[in-house]
Amino acid sequence: MKQQQFLEVLDRDEAERRWRAVVDASPTGVEQVPLADSHGRVLADDIRSEVDVPGFDRSNMDGFAVRAADTYGASEEEPVYLALNSETIPTGIAPQQEVATGTATTIATGGMLPRGADAVVPVEHTDIADDGRLIVRHARVPGGAVSFAGTDMGQGETVLFSGTRLTSRETGVLAAIGCERIPVVCRPVVAILSTGDEIVQPGEAMRPGLVFDSNGRILADAVLELGCEPRFMGAFRDDETALRTALDRALEEADVVLLSGGTSKGEGDLNARVVADLEPGIVVHGVALKPGKPICLASQGTKPVVILPGFPTSAVFTFHEFVAPLLRSMAGLAAEQREVVPARLAVGLQSERGRLEYLLVGLVEREDGALAAWPMGKGSGSVTSFSRADGFVRIGRNTEQVDADAAVEVTRIGQTTAVADLVVIGSHCAGLDTLASALAREGFRVKVVAVGSQGGLQAALRGECDVAPMHLLDAASDRYNSPFLSDGLRLLPGYRRMQGVVTRTDETRDVEALVADEALRMVNRNRGAGTRILIDGLLGNRRPPGFAYEPRSHYAVAAAVAQKRADWGVTIETVANEKGLRFRPLRDEHYDFAVPEGRWDRPAVVALRRMLELDHPVRERLRRQGFRDPVTEDPAS
Repeated sequence: MKQQQFLEVLDRDEAERRWRAVVDASPTGVEQVPLADSHGRVLADDIRSEVDVPGFDRSNMDGFAVRAADTYGASEEEPVYLALNSETIPTGIAPQQEVATGTATTIATGGMLPRGADAVVPVEHTDIADDGRLIVRHARVPGGAVSFAGTDMGQGETVLFSGTRLTSRETGVLAAIGCERIPVVCRPVVAILSTGDEIVQPGEAMRPGLVFDSNGRILADAVLELGCEPRFMGAFRDDETALRTALDRALEEADVVLLSGGTSKGEGDLNARVVADLEPGIVVHGVALKPGKPICLASQGTKPVVILPGFPTSAVFTFHEFVAPLLRSMAGLAAEQREVVPARLAVGLQSERGRLEYLLVGLVEREDGALAAWPMGKGSGSVTSFSRADGFVRIGRNTEQVDADAAVEVTRIGQTTAVADLVVIGSHCAGLDTLASALAREGFRVKVVAVGSQGGLQAALRGECDVAPMHLLDAASDRYNSPFLSDGLRLLPGYRRMQGVVTRTDETRDVEALVADEALRMVNRNRGAGTRILIDGLLGNRRPPGFAYEPRSHYAVAAAVAQKRADWGVTIETVANEKGLRFRPLRDEHYDFAVPEGRWDRPAVVALRRMLELDHPVRERLRRQGFRDPVTEDPAS
């Protein structure tokens, strides 16, 4: 039988380039689906929380809401006595009575913390005296057994990025913020046609010279694993009329068409002959691969059409080389796998003796190539800790302490194949969400660990992150960020943002009057945050009520003020505007990025640097959010 040889054998990259130039690999559309049907789907847009989670300062256990300072020094031998308020706070009820100095209020697990209280004493650490007073036998610290409003997720915060495949972790986040319908990428429909006189389907009679059709099953399931909808059109003998009819139907019903067999250009193989009549038809026929040389890449208009080799190994290999990346692009999905990896614990921690602990961690790559495991934190009630974790570490029941840099084994959650392309550790900001979203849309996996400016700077010095966002003010030079850089770190200018004091709209006094009024309750920020440095400078030696109330985000500060848990706090103008709060400017600060020298030219860092250029569309997006361009010289210098 006469054989037709390959027209042109191309190298792999050139073959892919030519094919991608004529086909459309963009997502096939967007649809809204109920939350109950969203598992396994891919987000078509960023999801921002429309509520604070938790929505209020919440007790984590049954006990008594107290002012932590009232319990200092309490012990079994010398307990503290507090007057018990008449109010009892169950779940679902807003408290009416403030916890004054020397008093306590009974509160249930999940109950709303009353004004004045900043901690909860567990019921097992208390007794009731004969005169009705509460006996407290253990001291508490501010924030003990409390989840602050907005600490997990703040109203307006981006909680999931476009392109995320929804697992039970992410659907839990969506449920926690009350999403009813979810914007997802439409599943690409992939038609699969098996061809050849030698093909029989499983269950049909077998005789010498025939083979069961394994390719149809392999390809259908591989398509399904990629988040697409496989549509097996059947197996077809070498009949040109029947094959043309089947191909026309497949092109009408599907977004991608796969044929298996008939790629060697032998006279008896019809697939290439039929596909050649499409427009533009065959783009590549023959690639310098082993296995997989006979693959045929084609299209009808911009609709991809592929003829995979008939041998199963070649078919699978070429599918994953050429088709899978295209389908992932169309469906917004990346390949996954589960694994256990060795790592070093980034920070030391305490564990409760007698209990096996599962510590959720995020993985980042150090300069020496080893993995560092960062505890995710936020407590047992957090939804985002689980959704953003890469895995967990088992801590034995007889272990009370694990030192920093200890060797651990991390069991991966889900089936992620690699550590993030860009690891961001440091100060969080709404503008950072914008940058991370833009990077995710370009295909980069981005991990953000919010530990504050100083924590991020230390992580950068240890080579545990690619960039460390920071806004640290040096009091001596009155300059931001650059004075804190040491050898081995470079400064990537970010943007400027306005920090200020916020109150509810009915409060009209200026900053000086607010800080001086000892009857007002403040909300502070966590130590190590750049904002905390600004607050400490504002207060001097003052310690207003609420000074020990230290949530870890701008969103949590705004939530505390908006919900009347506090009367004033310091946050950025963008968040204040989103919350509808009155804003009093304090300082136009610089939010920049410290980058380890060895990571400056990594692809994801290069992409971030490009996005921060003054003429880039992402920069314009930041301007619309209220973030101003950097200046070449600090105006404070």
